[in-house]
Amino acid sequence: MKTLESYVKAIRDFPKQGILFRDVTGILESPDGFQLALDKIVGILAETEFDLVAAPESRGFIFGAAIADRFRKAFVPVRKPGKLPRATISETCELEYATTTLHMHSDAVSPGEKVVIVDDLLATGGTAAAAARLVERLGGEVVKMIFPIELAGYDARGKALARYDVETLVRYDGR
Repeated sequence: MKTLESYVKAIRDFPKQGILFRDVTGILESPDGFQLALDKIVGILAETEFDLVAAPESRGFIFGAAIADRFRKAFVPVRKPGKLPRATISETCELEYATTTLHMHSDAVSPGEKVVIVDDLLATGGTAAAAARLVERLGGEVVKMIFPIELAGYDARGKALARYDVETLVRYDGR
C-alpha cells in the first residue's frame, strides 16, 4: 500500500521562484490517496467530541465536507469576501504570499458548539487562526485542527496556532 506522502507532488518554483510547492491535489486525484487521507482524519477524530466542521475555501472544502459527511455533522464554509449570501462576520489574515479576509455566516456557529477546523495545508497558520477567531467570536470552541500537509518550517504550531490542538498527516520540515 502506498503512503500518503507518495501522493503529494512537489512543484518547483511555484507560485514563485525558489518555492517548492507541496501539491495536495495529488492526493485528491487518486481514489486510494483520497480515501487514505480521509481514513486517517477519521481515525484522528474518532475520540473527539464535536458538533460541526468548518473549512476554508477552496481545498479545505473538499476535505472538510467529506469529513462532515462521514461523521454526519454540519459543514460550515469559510469564504473570501462576497461569496456568502447571508450576514457574515470577517477576519483578516496573513498568508505565505499575501493578506486576505475570510468570512463566515454570522449564524453558522451557536454558542457552546464544538468545532473541528479542516484545511488542506498548514504553513503560517494564518488561515486556520482566522477561521478559529471567527468560530470563537460566535461563541464556539475549536476542539481540533486537522491538515493533510504541514510545512513545519513556518512554525505555525509555535506561533499562530500555539493554543490549539493541531494534527497533520504529512509533515515536511522546510517551507
